[in-house]
Amino acid sequence: MNTPLIEKTCGVADSRAVAAKLAALSHPARIEILRHLSASRSCCCREVVDHLDLAQSTVSQHLKILVDAGLVRYEPDRQRSRYQVDGDALADVSASLAALVNSCCSGR
Repeated sequence: MNTPLIEKTCGVADSRAVAAKLAALSHPARIEILRHLSASRSCCCREVVDHLDLAQSTVSQHLKILVDAGLVRYEPDRQRSRYQVDGDALADVSASLAALVNSCCSGR
């Protein structure tokens, strides 16, 4: 199992890494993109656009943010790019957030 980012060294860099991933998750459209991607093995941008009824440029920007945060993997596939959720990265964010909540609430 992955060691949560916050527990690795509890340093500023780790806090920034967690914050960057949480920031990528902070938009409702990106949450919906992750839900859509997780329902299939991989999708191209057009499939996400059709599902969310957002402009292609908007979906592309959201996908870029998710890829840059390491939550979604990108693979070029001929003329279309394929995207898929990085389940391990999402599990790591979940564990990091749980560790943060536990450490902040341990004195209660």
